[in-house]
Amino acid sequence: MGVWKSTMEKLALNDSFWKNKSVLVTGHTGFKGGWLVMWLHSLGAKIHGYALPPLSSPNLFVESNIESILESNTLADIRDEKTFEASIKSSKPDIIFHLAAQPLVRQSYIDPKETYSTNVMGTINLFEAVRKVSSVKALINITTDKCYENNETQNSFVETDPMGGHDPYAASKGCSELITASYRKSFFEEKGIAIASVRAGNVIGGGDWSIDRLIPDFFRAIDKKKDLVIRSPNAIRPWQHVLEPLMGYLQLAEKLIKTEKFSQAWNFGPPNNDAKSVEYIVNKLTKSFPHIGWSIDPSPQPHEAHYLTLDSSKSKNELGWKPKWNLDSALENIILWHQAWSAGQNMQKFSLTQIRDYQNHTTTN
Repeated sequence: MGVWKSTMEKLALNDSFWKNKSVLVTGHTGFKGGWLVMWLHSLGAKIHGYALPPLSSPNLFVESNIESILESNTLADIRDEKTFEASIKSSKPDIIFHLAAQPLVRQSYIDPKETYSTNVMGTINLFEAVRKVSSVKALINITTDKCYENNETQNSFVETDPMGGHDPYAASKGCSELITASYRKSFFEEKGIAIASVRAGNVIGGGDWSIDRLIPDFFRAIDKKKDLVIRSPNAIRPWQHVLEPLMGYLQLAEKLIKTEKFSQAWNFGPPNNDAKSVEYIVNKLTKSFPHIGWSIDPSPQPHEAHYLTLDSSKSKNELGWKPKWNLDSALENIILWHQAWSAGQNMQKFSLTQIRDYQNHTTTN
């Protein structure tokens, strides 16, 4: 893995590595966590979930019947120290993917205290629990591309750029990154626990019904037969299908178990030519659904970054990770997922098929 033998190659995962591995996914009831659980299940892992109940209805967790493929399903708050400690002691995970978070920028303006409490103290609770068990060999903390200090220079961020954050969500994730680095050096290195942090782009995919997100807002408009209202048509984001960074997280976990030298921060963003404006995305989607119109919300909006992209050269060069689906392919697969859901198909089966199709897709070097 990571050795390119030709200009076209599949990025392979090691099924035997994952077979019967005990894996804890925090935030498994969320959009990204749900897709990760299904992928891990397809690889043969034994998955334990810890998260609050799904926030939206409908949601990927229910629509894809994710509970049916879990070894255990703990619905509780990551800030509940005793419950989380009991969960990690009973599940005895080899690997942990930490996705539990308050993930929305606009919500962080409404309730900043809740955002910091969940994203900062929740991460500390996780790390403290890991210090008390012996099973954990590797831990990946999933943060965000928004963790960087963004001065709108239009330069792509590399992993060594300073942490920052204008809004409470971004700042809370910058804090989580600093905490990760501190616990790595202070506690986990001496225990032989490999710990990495990962930063992806604006992740999109089927089964996301979160509030204040463009793609879910678009499909809600379709379902309600209403026009779409958008906030920032000129804002540029690094859009990528959810399977893109998840592939990187899984590759990284395999590397972490083998050697702690991969215990670092990693970017998993799309190519810069897939960093497009909100208006571009809307226009692409409305070509498939021409009966949907859109307008701009004229009311004042809280600050959100205008331009944001990631430099993922390190992940490509050192992990062998590489994006497979460009933006057009990502949007096409999202439309197919929503159409299948609207038609009443088995969405766990459909999602697993998309995962298999993604894995079998060749990428150009």
